[in-house]
Amino acid sequence: MKFFQKHIQLPPYKRGFHLITDIIIKEVPEINEIQIGTAHIFIKHTSASLTINENADPTVRIDLENHLNKMIPENQPYYQHNYEGSDDMPAHIKNSILGSSIQVPITNGSLNMGSWQGIYLNEHRNFGGSRSLVITIFGI
Repeated sequence: MKFFQKHIQLPPYKRGFHLITDIIIKEVPEINEIQIGTAHIFIKHTSASLTINENADPTVRIDLENHLNKMIPENQPYYQHNYEGSDDMPAHIKNSILGSSIQVPITNGSLNMGSWQGIYLNEHRNFGGSRSLVITIFGI
């Protein structure tokens, strides 16, 4: 069995949902060496998250952002954690709901995802800055 682990730094993104599948494939060419395995992608932050969703129509990303903002609004009087602004606590809630990691099967040297699936960085802060990922791949 082979194991590879990479730490990658993403550029800063504005608040919203951003496709990063191509970045991961480019930064981790060792995926090509795995015939059957798994890619585990972990974000080292509590105010951004990862998810898999549609990679074709950009309105999906807009709708996801708009819906989450309605579900988890800013400036709620019961939020106590607001040291870094009105988007601080909502960003942590969104991270807890969507999650800090995803797993994708690897088959014949490629991420084995559906035709319309892509990996998203979900930036929940207005000015979140650069984000760090740890990508671990393993298999035969």
